[in-house]
Amino acid sequence: MAVHFFTGFPGFITSQLIRTVFKDGITRQAYAVVLSPEFSKAQTEREAIQEEYPGCQIELFEGDITLPNLGIENAELATIAPRISVLWHLAAVYDLAVKREIAWKVNVHGTACVNDFARELPNLKRYMYFSTAYVAGRRTGTLLETELIRPEAFKNYYEETKFEAELRVEDLKKELPVTIIRPSIVCGHSETGATIKFDGPYFFLNMIDRLKGLPFIPHVGSKHTTINVVPVDYIFKAVSFICTEPSAAGKTLHLTDPKPHLVNDVYRAMTKEMTGKYPVGRLLIGLIKIGLSIKKVRQTLGVEYETSDYLDWEANFDCTEAQKVLSKGNITCTDFIETMPAMVKYYNENKYKKEYHISIK
Repeated sequence: MAVHFFTGFPGFITSQLIRTVFKDGITRQAYAVVLSPEFSKAQTEREAIQEEYPGCQIELFEGDITLPNLGIENAELATIAPRISVLWHLAAVYDLAVKREIAWKVNVHGTACVNDFARELPNLKRYMYFSTAYVAGRRTGTLLETELIRPEAFKNYYEETKFEAELRVEDLKKELPVTIIRPSIVCGHSETGATIKFDGPYFFLNMIDRLKGLPFIPHVGSKHTTINVVPVDYIFKAVSFICTEPSAAGKTLHLTDPKPHLVNDVYRAMTKEMTGKYPVGRLLIGLIKIGLSIKKVRQTLGVEYETSDYLDWEANFDCTEAQKVLSKGNITCTDFIETMPAMVKYYNENKYKKEYHISIK
């Protein structure tokens, strides 16, 4: 059976993805490259997964995606390279507030190293690369899966470095069977609400929770801007199917909500679910940006400044190509607002646990 190789282990997405391909019977054997400081945690996670899926195995290799051959010893590489049929590259810095040099080293240089690694796999059937729909930067209007256009500007270094990384993977399509995955904002499980960190749309929940003692909570953002959020279980189901679907080879696919909601409607639903009341009035985006430019305000509200750039960004992700592929597996995206009760319940149960919260700087 095909061996799948993963970067990004023991991170949440990679760990759950390995569980998904085991559960779906896509493979029974996985390799994972792991940073030295993460190795003990990776061993614990490996044992947990193998207990859940008897007969499935995960082999760990100490390494670093920013090194040649990912830091894997030559003798080990010679043994495992011919066995790998699917390569999953998920390791990246996902922080919107990341510094450019850190993001460039991991997201761009690291991806270049993984690309070189992919070229050394003689029996590779698919290279699954996780990009982001936000490689579009500040482009507006309808954004196509078939486009990779350099925008005039990016909203942050995360977007910029993921764009640069995707350029390099796009070039690799000429040589290898590559599928580029562009998720939008990912939230917790659609049914359980489970997640590992409160970022992205959870910044709204942080703010609502900390303002709920006020006489009223105002709306935020533009009335005309949509926010595209997909549950993490949709991503897992989709990519587990895509990795063996022949029509997905050579494609770039937007794993985005085909019917996204307005920021206004999402915030309204969140406020009602959190407080039992609807928001009243509106904070202009200019005032929000001024407020979040003050460190004390950011930390008090639990919101990163970079979040404000998405509140009035008018763009729509076309996902026609992804929908064509996923229709073959009858895979659809759960409506975000329908997942709100589970999302808020999980948030309220875990909001006092420090490990869930992002350090606001």
